[in-house]
Amino acid sequence: MGLLDSLLGRSKTRPARLDALFGVPSAALTLQTSAGWVPTGDGAVCYRAAAGPAFAQTQSDVVALLRSTGQAPAVRVSDDGFGFTWLEVDHEPYDPTTGDLGSLCTDLHAVNTSLEEAGFGPALLCSVVPFQNAAGATLGLVYLYKQGTFYPFAPVGGAGERRRDNLTELAVRDLLAQDLPVEQDTSRWLALWDAPGVTV
Repeated sequence: MGLLDSLLGRSKTRPARLDALFGVPSAALTLQTSAGWVPTGDGAVCYRAAAGPAFAQTQSDVVALLRSTGQAPAVRVSDDGFGFTWLEVDHEPYDPTTGDLGSLCTDLHAVNTSLEEAGFGPALLCSVVPFQNAAGATLGLVYLYKQGTFYPFAPVGGAGERRRDNLTELAVRDLLAQDLPVEQDTSRWLALWDAPGVTV
């Protein structure tokens, strides 16, 4: 930040490091081989939808873009109880032997980039790639748009009971230290209870 910016109270927005999303396939392999967490093949981007036709048109264009690709995924848009919108990208179920998350990561990158280039970057919150283990537990690998970092979210509990498996989250954080930029400030590890594909 320059002196003039400082005096006028302006700050520069740090550009998002969206290319970090392309590190997810390597991280997924680490999680699968080291801890038995297998990606579902799906993913989602969370944002706060802006009012007005400009945002609605941008969102419509993004959905159309995803549906026009060669391996067109199923695309859904839904709202959660916290005022956020989820754009879900559902690919074929992930094959643990031959699976590749490259297409999913490209789709998530495209959603983030399209909203960013249309001027709606400040509305972006995160992207989530869900995983599941043999016991049926779920784990979300969460990319924080404004930080350019990842963290694990592991919900547990029964009906009406929402808790986090902190030990699993910390173990996953340590496993992925060499694969992804991991968020070290755990106060930013948001509990995404309504994230698609990450359920208790």
